[in-house]
Amino acid sequence: MGQSHEHADHSHDDHHDDVGYHATVGGYAIGFVLSVILTAIPFWLVMNKVITSPAMTAAVILGFAAVQVVVHVVYFLHLDAKSEQGWNMLATIFTVVLLVILVAGSIWAMHNMNTHMMPHPAHDAAAHEGMNHEGMDHSAMQHEAAPAVEQVKP
Repeated sequence: MGQSHEHADHSHDDHHDDVGYHATVGGYAIGFVLSVILTAIPFWLVMNKVITSPAMTAAVILGFAAVQVVVHVVYFLHLDAKSEQGWNMLATIFTVVLLVILVAGSIWAMHNMNTHMMPHPAHDAAAHEGMNHEGMDHSAMQHEAAPAVEQVKP
């Protein structure tokens, strides 16, 4: 009975002095507004063709996406350097590094496979000009075998 009596001494208000992040409606509203803005700007850039270079457009969109990930992590997942003595942020950084390695490695591997395994159109056209599927040159034979067309004079 001594143990149950000790638990009875603790009130339910002991958890209100936690130092952790407490979500507010204002914080969620800020995160929502930032997310909408960070989605609308790239959409507007693409739909109005503001940037003419596709590579530059992709880079700008990826930049906005990275900022939006940070907004989601801070405002919706509530991860920052202060929560859980920084361990949450350390785990997030580790995850981001692994994702970058995974994505960059996959793109690099696919690019190398595409470069080394797929036929190149410029090389293909020059090497196979006038050749059919069997590799035989039929361009000269087509000219010889073509029937002569007689010109009809009125």
